Amino acid sequence: MRVVTLKISSREETNRRFLKAFAGEPQGTFISFESPELLFKIIAGKRWELLKLMTGAGPMSIREAARRLGRDVKAVHGDVKALLNTGILQKTDNGLIEFPFDAVHVDFTLKAA
Repeated sequence: MRVVTLKISSREETNRRFLKAFAGEPQGTFISFESPELLFKIIAGKRWELLKLMTGAGPMSIREAARRLGRDVKAVHGDVKALLNTGILQKTDNGLIEFPFDAVHVDFTLKAA
């Protein structure tokens, strides 16, 4: 099962993880965000529904994703574009969209100000 972790991490933490991976230490698969606000901005309501739909579903067209969600194709296209730009979704060689993971783990800690 391929699992991706959505994580809040500083540039330094991300660099440390990269260096460990470069040295041969397995790190897992991460998509990192600099702040909870950025995470929630990028993966808000309808985009989270899209991500849930695509988790483990394999490649599909934007039109098919919109059909399964019961949403307008143009609105789903905008969400797909945002998720492609952040590297969360990927485009296949034949132009379909894909979230190539079977599960998503979200990891962050909210601290007192």
